[in-house]
Amino acid sequence: MTSKINVLQVIPKLGYGGAETGCYDIAHYLAEKECGSFIATSGGELLKYIKKNKVGVFRIPVNSKNPIIIFLNIILISFFILLKKINIVHARSRAPAWSCYFACILTNTKFVTTFHGTYNFKSKLKKFYNSIMLRSKLTIAGSNFIFGHINENYNEYLNKKNKLRVIFRGINVDYYNQKNISILKQEKLKREWGHEPNKFTILMPGRLTYWKGQERFIEALNILIEDYNINNFQAILLGSDQGRKVYSKKLLSLVERYSLTKKIKFINHCKEMPLAYSLADVVVSASIEPEAFGRVAVESQAMSKPIIASNLGGSKETVLNKKSGFLYKHNDPRELAKNLNTVIQLNQEELKLMGNEGRKNVTKKFDVEIMCDSNLREYIKLLKN
Repeated sequence: MTSKINVLQVIPKLGYGGAETGCYDIAHYLAEKECGSFIATSGGELLKYIKKNKVGVFRIPVNSKNPIIIFLNIILISFFILLKKINIVHARSRAPAWSCYFACILTNTKFVTTFHGTYNFKSKLKKFYNSIMLRSKLTIAGSNFIFGHINENYNEYLNKKNKLRVIFRGINVDYYNQKNISILKQEKLKREWGHEPNKFTILMPGRLTYWKGQERFIEALNILIEDYNINNFQAILLGSDQGRKVYSKKLLSLVERYSLTKKIKFINHCKEMPLAYSLADVVVSASIEPEAFGRVAVESQAMSKPIIASNLGGSKETVLNKKSGFLYKHNDPRELAKNLNTVIQLNQEELKLMGNEGRKNVTKKFDVEIMCDSNLREYIKLLKN
């Protein structure tokens, strides 16, 4: 049955985000299972890692929200479906999903979507635009949080004939594995970052944007010093401002106001994230708005690192509170500081035990193989109906 499946995944750009890496992982998994595997995208950094002998790439402007381009993409996608005998089209974003929807109607092809986030819907028009993700035969929610969000906010667009299914995102647990870290690469990164080996290292990965909670994190570090008299630490804010210069300047001003310039380093990018995690004693995810899934919490646990995450969204499902890390009230720097102090007081054996619990948690529930296999099973079911 699997040899007859030809899947076209459609995504605006193939970058390093959760939706993009999931698309990449499933594409190669399908090829290994002797399915036809194709990706339609406008471009992206991950394209250079695609194994072109296994996964076909169709470069079209599916990143555009221009109605004329969306209409053009309907024609292009329809042509590609017929050319490659595609029987499953899996859209991972709203603008290309509209093109895929009509292309699937024209070619009588099964349509699948993944609902990746809590899309903004302040107006009825925007909500209608978002509803395309629920017009497929199968809609995949990346977490129970997203499943609940859909049922709560899009009930009028749910069709009993169509399926809504939770499939957790997955990560490569072999790639995110402390045991596979190169000591030479680790030492090189330490030198590049000016890492001080005798200081407790707090890592906060994530692009610099207000809802990721960097301001609250900086405030929590100040409280850690003032209220708990903890000074022997170094903090790393790892992520690009992606052009948000006003926000990054605001963060730098906050660091200066609290006299934390010798405590906090801003690192723009790390090519190999497992190396970054390997330097940490604890990882923080301080989002003040819900994460649809929360890759940082899962990746850090896979790396056997304790995680402190805000009690919102996907993190509530991926973090084992007080076992693999701690959940704290979002937007509350005092509670974050309290949890940081708790982790800092742990001895090496206790830190290791917490890290091991995280690793077990991720390998059991969030391994990329589980995600890919679940997707393939759903494709097969869809084609049988």
